[in-house]
Amino acid sequence: MKNRYALGLQQVQQELITLQSPGFYWITSQRPEDARTLLRQVISQQEAATLISADEAPRALLTPDPAAGPARIPLFSLPSDKASLLQLENDLARVLNKRNGLVLFYTQAAVWSKFSPQEMTLWIKGLRRLLIKKQMTLLIMTAGTTIIHLRNHLPRYFRQLDGVAHLDFQQDSWQYRINWWYSGDNLLADRAIRLSCIENNFIAEKEKQQTAPLSLNDEHQFLAQQGVLEGAPPLSAQWELFNDNEAVFTRAQQASAATVIFSLAHNQDIQALARLVHSLRRSRGNALKIVVRELHTSLRYSDERLLLACGVNVIVPGSATLSRFLTTLEGIQGQQFTRHVPADLTALMQALQPLQQKGWLALDRFCAAVQQLMANTLLPENDKGLMVALRPVPQLKPEQVLTLCKPRRFGDLVTLVGDRLYLFLSSCRFNDLDIALKSIFSLPHDELFSNRMVWFADNQILAEVDNVRQLTPAAQRDVTAALPISDATAAPAAHADVAKTPQPFSLDIEGDRV
Repeated sequence: MKNRYALGLQQVQQELITLQSPGFYWITSQRPEDARTLLRQVISQQEAATLISADEAPRALLTPDPAAGPARIPLFSLPSDKASLLQLENDLARVLNKRNGLVLFYTQAAVWSKFSPQEMTLWIKGLRRLLIKKQMTLLIMTAGTTIIHLRNHLPRYFRQLDGVAHLDFQQDSWQYRINWWYSGDNLLADRAIRLSCIENNFIAEKEKQQTAPLSLNDEHQFLAQQGVLEGAPPLSAQWELFNDNEAVFTRAQQASAATVIFSLAHNQDIQALARLVHSLRRSRGNALKIVVRELHTSLRYSDERLLLACGVNVIVPGSATLSRFLTTLEGIQGQQFTRHVPADLTALMQALQPLQQKGWLALDRFCAAVQQLMANTLLPENDKGLMVALRPVPQLKPEQVLTLCKPRRFGDLVTLVGDRLYLFLSSCRFNDLDIALKSIFSLPHDELFSNRMVWFADNQILAEVDNVRQLTPAAQRDVTAALPISDATAAPAAHADVAKTPQPFSLDIEGDRV
């Protein structure tokens, strides 16, 4: 009879938490703290276990101590580099056997980006042969903000790995998504379980029963703010038009499956609209179709993500014609909203729009703000914004150009480093860079700067932040730190005081000293 090990997830069916022996499983998580919590929970279910860690001391992974588990756990550590991982098969063959129990290997996601697909395939196949030979079970747990690269490649190893799963934090709960999982003769695939964490233990939440309306006779009704039809009258008896979004919201409180259409005319209305959508989705259920149509505005994708996370089915851009808008409405009929909407709207807004700063920041504050944003695991990898270095034309000093720089959006930051302006544009994509610069500078940016450099990947931005911080002389950092931290309207005045300090001098007029 084969040995079996358990993951320890509570209130989850046995087949999804059992690890067979020999076996080879891999679980990923974007947040390291979630992976560590799960690791301690797994160890607490074992009679014998061995922990191997790359990049982090294994003892630190066991703090706080697991609630139960073996009295003695062999601990091993590896350098977090490619060469050490390539030697792992030999190391396991030399020092471990099935009496060591379940072997857990904790790694950071970044190290796996150094492997080519061919090297990864050979590495996994070699480990699998060893596990079968030694009758051992290995569970790899990998965490980090760059985990999506690894996740995209693991499905190709279906024949070598007995199970692959992902643990995702979703603001007020966690989603444990299983790609596939072998347990004895059972193979389960494509499962998603919602978890809560109570006293450092992941527990499956009971599925909330969606109360189906007794009648869906409003599924063909359209409740809309009148501006979305561009002045046209109601298109049929099923259409009801209202003067503003609040009136639409009030009427939609009685709807079950209708199509509810809000308008968005100004960017400053996004948070108010998000609150209406969130309340409606949480109170009226998933059968409601919620649509937002832009009017004379252009959303940044961070604002779009906020509205979608609050429960919007579809956002129709301002460039879409009325006929295209009506076609979009036809396309969503019969849809059920399937995404999870967190209960805490304030926390959701803070997570998806985390930088509540704009304009001039001293260098250290600028670097800290960018690093904070890069560490946010709820924002998409390599799509959190742009770092831009701008060098003014020779006729202009950086301090002069700074007086023309007026960021208006929260998350758009600027600082001065040597002869360059550094901008961080939160939630800005590369193809929107020129539009953003045109909005920020009061004169054409092509005439103000002789060259520019742009970084968009997370690791590139973090590397440049470290480089700027390390290479900037301490004297300059002291000067920038003394400047006031405020929005862009105050920054030019601060620079003017530094650049134009009055100096006393004497004038000689026809030999007489004045």
